[in-house]
Amino acid sequence: MTSNDSPLAPKAPPDKLLLGPAAARLKGLGLTAGVVCLVIAIVWGVALGDDMRRFFHSYLFAFTYFLSFALGALFYVIIHHLVGATWSVTSRRLAEIVTGAFPALFVIMLGLAVPLLLGSKSLYLWMDHDVVASDHILHAKAGYLNAPFFAIRMLIYFAVWIGLSRYFMKGSVDQDQSGDPAISQRLRARSGPATIAYALTTAWAGFDLLMSLYPHWFSTIFGVYYFAGCAISVYCILALMSFALQRSGRLVSAISVEHYHDMGKMANAFTLFWAYIGFSQFMLIWAANIPEESTFFRPRMFTEWKWMSLALILLHFVVPFVGMMSRHVKRNPPFLAAWAVYMLMVHALDLFWIVMPAYSPDKMVVHPMDFLCLVGVGGLCLFGALAAAGNVKLLAVRDPRLEASLRFVNQ
Repeated sequence: MTSNDSPLAPKAPPDKLLLGPAAARLKGLGLTAGVVCLVIAIVWGVALGDDMRRFFHSYLFAFTYFLSFALGALFYVIIHHLVGATWSVTSRRLAEIVTGAFPALFVIMLGLAVPLLLGSKSLYLWMDHDVVASDHILHAKAGYLNAPFFAIRMLIYFAVWIGLSRYFMKGSVDQDQSGDPAISQRLRARSGPATIAYALTTAWAGFDLLMSLYPHWFSTIFGVYYFAGCAISVYCILALMSFALQRSGRLVSAISVEHYHDMGKMANAFTLFWAYIGFSQFMLIWAANIPEESTFFRPRMFTEWKWMSLALILLHFVVPFVGMMSRHVKRNPPFLAAWAVYMLMVHALDLFWIVMPAYSPDKMVVHPMDFLCLVGVGGLCLFGALAAAGNVKLLAVRDPRLEASLRFVNQ
């Protein structure tokens, strides 16, 4: 008897477990939309005659938004193995597929790093050597905030993320073939060091990509703030993916209302965590009232951006806290999918609020280029995730905890 025939091996439910031709269609759509929208955005950015400042800020906004999806998915996979979670086995493969976007995101990142290496001053103030020479704070930070070191750090971050995502997905896919429970044990043993590597690189990426837009300002918990958005996004993405796949006849038996319930609980929990970190960051800086520390919040409190600040409090915290509290909402897949779309929209609003005041401190500006970059970067990430995932099953069919996950019931 082969390992595949073992009566002890968990049995997958009678679902459609492959995307099939749909994967090719989605990849083609993503690649076409990505290339066309980014080309239009680049041409438009050149035509604006602002040294591509608007384009690069829109590009950074879109890049950090979709990067948060992949980072959230990687967090989901690693933590699943670290704590030996049962309920999430049926959705773990979906998160592994999302992490397949990291190679595409690396290529997209080069669209930021290469111009910096060529001397572009359109995005980061610390790239302007005249400003740095006349500013003692920036001059003191020049050993860290410079283009070569920035590019090196980006290479390190992506090497860690791509390495971790490939390692955990390969082990999961290999287990589909062999059914070897030792693979789960090995992945759990590696998840501890992986969590540390993930935490350090994600926090530092938040510092480098976003906080350094305001090089006079600093917050030791800003990286955690960015991570909170990553964590919210993954549970929303998984709820949406599960709902869409089930509507197409896939994973119908594998993912139940019990799994949706936990996705909703975790999305709501990390929404509270986001609010806690955001308030903690603001409260400490406001109470200390140190000019260097308050530079980030001044335009967001005393210019047109104050309306978006108030909107974030309401839309990113109060509304989802009340709206997603109900057990009925979390156990109703269409309702939860609608809330997931809403939360992903306000997550985009949050990152827009972080990035765009660096471009226009006094006036709140929205430009079609923002949407072009979102569609462009999102299309390339969709193509990259599906291309990297290949023709893998949508469910970890030989995971030793699959049977327990299929029977999972919330208490």
